[in-house]
Amino acid sequence: MRYFVIAGEASGDLHGSFLVEQIRNTDHEATIEGWGGDLMAAQGVKLHKHIRDLAFMGFVEVAKNLPTIFSNIKLVKQQISTFKPDALVLVDYPGFNFRIAKWAKKSGFKVLYFISPNVWAWKANRVYKVRDNTDRMYTILPFEKAFYAKYGIDVEYFGHPLVDVVASYKAKSLDEFRQTHNLPDKPIIATMAGSRKQEISRMLPIMLKTAKKFPQYEFLITGAPAIDKDFYGQFLTAKPENVELLFNSTYEILTHAEAGLVTSGTATLEAALFGVPQVVCYKADAFSVFIARQVSRFSGVKYISLVNLILDKPSVRELIQDDLTTQNASEELGLIIKGGAKRTAIETDYAELYGKLGENGVYKRIAEDIIHRTSKI
Repeated sequence: MRYFVIAGEASGDLHGSFLVEQIRNTDHEATIEGWGGDLMAAQGVKLHKHIRDLAFMGFVEVAKNLPTIFSNIKLVKQQISTFKPDALVLVDYPGFNFRIAKWAKKSGFKVLYFISPNVWAWKANRVYKVRDNTDRMYTILPFEKAFYAKYGIDVEYFGHPLVDVVASYKAKSLDEFRQTHNLPDKPIIATMAGSRKQEISRMLPIMLKTAKKFPQYEFLITGAPAIDKDFYGQFLTAKPENVELLFNSTYEILTHAEAGLVTSGTATLEAALFGVPQVVCYKADAFSVFIARQVSRFSGVKYISLVNLILDKPSVRELIQDDLTTQNASEELGLIIKGGAKRTAIETDYAELYGKLGENGVYKRIAEDIIHRTSKI
């Protein structure tokens, strides 16, 4: 069958690539085109647009790029119409993908949505857009199925796909890792400044100042795949000696890290699944944060990190906006490194978290359901 897959960010490219792999394992003659990144391309997806041209963060950044966004919407509609897929598979990226879903459903395409938008964190009546604009929603957070059920909407939860991603990853030994990257014999702090330029610009300078306070550790920056090395260069011209930027090494870093400074998003859950105690960092433009805080008051959402949301308690410290300072980050990091007062409690919480995320084989179960539903057309 023919599938058109749309992912707009690095995390979507990751999830999309694993999903495509499992679709091909069952539908051996599948033809797959779409929008995504290098990982999806490596799985044989014919890309019409790369994620490096798509990631806009926050209300202000989106507003500045509205002409580009509207042009992209028009373009992808044309491509879908020309390709005539048996199924349109949308991966996360809700601001864009829900516009496409609404159009595609009215146009008669089968719309399967992988990774629910955070409707529970915004206006609850948006759940009806899921009902009206998709043929099936695949959620990845354990509490989402019950949330949708309150509105009479049946969605699928097969577990969180990162369980598969982490379980399938095989890292080099610590010695090999250090030799490959010419790293000193120091314990490692994972330094995850985000996957978009706006995030990196706000988070990385604070993380670098924090690194200066811990010269006995090696801070390894996880380079975002869609960001050029030159972009990082402007922040690293006078970097501390104990900081290095590594690309294509995120999971190796997490495998060997003692703790982490992690930008809020999928990375917080990745760090948890690798057993890395973390300080969650987030800073955005003032207007975006103001809107988000008003919405969170309305919806009752208390946390921003996936770890705390799933556990429904403040397991890891969240440093948001004005709270994200070098002093606060340093103090919190000191509490979660080996010997730190919070480390054992976080490790205990992670064990509880694993139990909520399902068993291996998540992508396979989702892919089989997608194929089953698509074949009914």
